[in-house]
Amino acid sequence: MEQRDTEIAVVGGSAAGLFAAYLLARQHHQVVVLEGAERFDPAPRALIATHRFRELLGNLGDKAVVNEIHRFELHADGQVATVTLRHPDVMVERATLLCALADRATAAGAQLMLGHWVRSLEPHAAGITLHTQRTAKHEGRALRAGTVIGADGAFSKVARAAGWPPQPTLPLVQALVRLPADLPSDTARVWFLPQDTPYFYWLLPLTPEAGVLGLIGEEGRRTRQCLLRFLARQGLQPLGFQGARVPLYRRWVPVRRQFGGGQVYLVGDAAAQVKVTTVGGLVTGLRGALGVAEAIAQGGASRELRALRRELNLHRLTRGVLHRFSQRDYASLLGLLHAGARRSLGTYTRDEALRVLWRLCCQQPRLLLLALRALLLGGSPAEPKRSAAE
Repeated sequence: MEQRDTEIAVVGGSAAGLFAAYLLARQHHQVVVLEGAERFDPAPRALIATHRFRELLGNLGDKAVVNEIHRFELHADGQVATVTLRHPDVMVERATLLCALADRATAAGAQLMLGHWVRSLEPHAAGITLHTQRTAKHEGRALRAGTVIGADGAFSKVARAAGWPPQPTLPLVQALVRLPADLPSDTARVWFLPQDTPYFYWLLPLTPEAGVLGLIGEEGRRTRQCLLRFLARQGLQPLGFQGARVPLYRRWVPVRRQFGGGQVYLVGDAAAQVKVTTVGGLVTGLRGALGVAEAIAQGGASRELRALRRELNLHRLTRGVLHRFSQRDYASLLGLLHAGARRSLGTYTRDEALRVLWRLCCQQPRLLLLALRALLLGGSPAEPKRSAAE
């Protein structure tokens, strides 16, 4: 078995992993990215992100942006509230983004090793040995590194090998559809139907003609059934489906562990860096990568990681309230969103949880009473059901 050495090994060609590789290679670290696929051909999936995506990536992410969202229509039990965004959200094609990040990382000096699945980690006094597995026709390798970054998703083998406990996940399912005639291509629709999901349905335009309609659920088969019924109620035919399992953020996952003479870090879905209010993880995963690169450069300290931890915990507290909302509560919530409250929602993004919550409570104090009522009268939020894949 061939053995090589590197300073930093990134496991997984995810957005967070490739962004971390790019940042570290740009700082003149020796970086190798290990990706299990024989060809770098990521599966397509449409994602929505706030304008923070552009702040983090600059022009690096431009090729992946397929549309801009300027308005949200929120629906609940006949109530409708429209929120106009000061800074538009962006619709991102995940496959295009990953290819752009991989190109930029390799241009900065990182090496992309395809077809290498990490089988195990072995600690030793001088660092960490990663044992990789290939196909029957190709021999695996033993790669020695001082630092390993686990960017291999919600079912991270790096996390398991280094001693982090497994984390629960939720199913995300969405269908490609033709847009209804009454929906402008710069407007997203959201429906709150807690009898189907404690989260929400979304319809996000990708082009003037097409978009994706989907939801986050708590059990895979039922989630798909709910999506099919909702599509039928909306009079929409699915043209194709996209899906994933995303981690459920329950508490902050420490992103660093000592492992023998080396260090292991987690980023993105491997660290459950997901806003549990919306179960969106693109921006938070990129922030996690930025924080890990900062921690490596500064010997463990990172202001970005501390700020991300506060942000994710605020989303967890908010989700604890929303998980208890009934259909009537959501209708009341939309009814309380007067012009001032809608302006606050349009000014501050879901990546600024503290500002959003503070401004909303100042603009409409009755929202606090609604939240208190839901906490007192609502049931306890259930843990998601585990699938066989977990």
